[in-house]
Amino acid sequence: MNKKYDVIVVGAGPGGVFLAYELIQKKKLKNILLIEQGKKVEDRVCPIEKGGICPKCKPFCNITSGFSGAGAFSDGKLSLYNPDDDEIHIGGDLHRYIGVEETKKLIDYTDKVYLDFGADTQLEGTKFKKEVKEIYNKAKRENITLIDIPIRHLGTEKSHELYGRIEHYLLDNGIEMLFETKVADIIVEDKKVKGVKIKPAKYEQDEEFDDFEEIMADNVVLAVGRKGANWLVNLCNKHEIKTETGIVDIGIRYELPDEIMKDINKYMYEGKFIGRVGPFKDKVRTFCQNPSGFVSTEVYDNDIALVNGHSYKEKKSTNTNLAILVSHRFNYPFNKPIEYGRNVAKNLNELGAGNIVVQRLGDIYRGKRTWEEELKNNKVVPTLKSAVAGDITFALGYRTMTAILEFIRALDKVVEGFANPENLLYGPEIKFYSNQIVIDENFETSIKGLYSIGDGGGMTRGLMMASCSGIQMARILSNKNS
Repeated sequence: MNKKYDVIVVGAGPGGVFLAYELIQKKKLKNILLIEQGKKVEDRVCPIEKGGICPKCKPFCNITSGFSGAGAFSDGKLSLYNPDDDEIHIGGDLHRYIGVEETKKLIDYTDKVYLDFGADTQLEGTKFKKEVKEIYNKAKRENITLIDIPIRHLGTEKSHELYGRIEHYLLDNGIEMLFETKVADIIVEDKKVKGVKIKPAKYEQDEEFDDFEEIMADNVVLAVGRKGANWLVNLCNKHEIKTETGIVDIGIRYELPDEIMKDINKYMYEGKFIGRVGPFKDKVRTFCQNPSGFVSTEVYDNDIALVNGHSYKEKKSTNTNLAILVSHRFNYPFNKPIEYGRNVAKNLNELGAGNIVVQRLGDIYRGKRTWEEELKNNKVVPTLKSAVAGDITFALGYRTMTAILEFIRALDKVVEGFANPENLLYGPEIKFYSNQIVIDENFETSIKGLYSIGDGGGMTRGLMMASCSGIQMARILSNKNS
């Protein structure tokens, strides 16, 4: 391993992976190092698949950490765009830095790369324009907006295979990678980045290990994803990297029969509904819809268990699951959105004895918890077998819970049966983003030579846009060094 690189990338999620891919194409920068705290994609195995219970793997969860980040175990949906759209409706703020038209070109390019590595050629949500328009109009009457864009579904098991091919491509083309390695700190001199300090990932706490290795580079890219949001906050505080108070999305994973969602599943595959309902008018949205899918658990720092959802190409259930998330942006003097979300998650985890909590919608309306015996006789059978029946409302704040329930009632007028009392709510589902790192048009932070891309730093949300940010970062670095 070299001691000096042209570029060091912290994190091998979609942003870091596609950055490395594009640097290979540009052939301007030769010595590139990816540092990832998790494992190679082929070594990432979730024990819950066999045992049915999340063992909270050490030192890091195999679902959230490792090559390709959470993407290797996600349902693998790539959100594209409609050619006649004059705005990028989802996926974060990348278009605010490079413009809408450039972002569209970037999506096209990135989508082709995914296809080259084996993504399904079929696009969802392109055939039933009349039917989708009818759903759009029904939603509009309830002050809810339906985002209608094409989606390419990779599938959970196929995502794993696809990213495996990308991993081998990078290695075959000279990209160096350090796995099961944590970046403990960056090296900064006179407001310029000089490199990073690393340690084995098995040492979770820095105080457990003092023999840090230093690796130097004039360009360091932070591509840590949502898993690294808390680490990123601490890094920014330590080095006085400029940030703005960010957002935390707090909510639940909702599970209901495929039969109720059959039109959305058929016409769009994923319905992206956004509204501002209830007395607080907070932004509420559906996210990551999984037809015939499975609710899952993923573990973050300090053993915090969060709920998510998967959708396979071949293995199917009879339920659809999706997230319902409420966006919270806090005002002065409070500026710790991640800490707030972690406290919500911690409280819910304690209610479930360290597990995800599940509750029937009707029980919430009746002001009671759900009991295990009631869950066994429920028409909607939970696909997350390790979830513990309980009462989500003990831990989700009044404002968050009110927004979720109002949103469910409103969507019931668009999708009949959406508010069926036997539908299930799992908690917590929380999307952590760092305090938004202040970057310029070249994605450079207030530390010269230090860049930020992807979900962790608050620029993007989701597989496609995180991947696009990596491509664009590679082009910026290539131009800088041409």
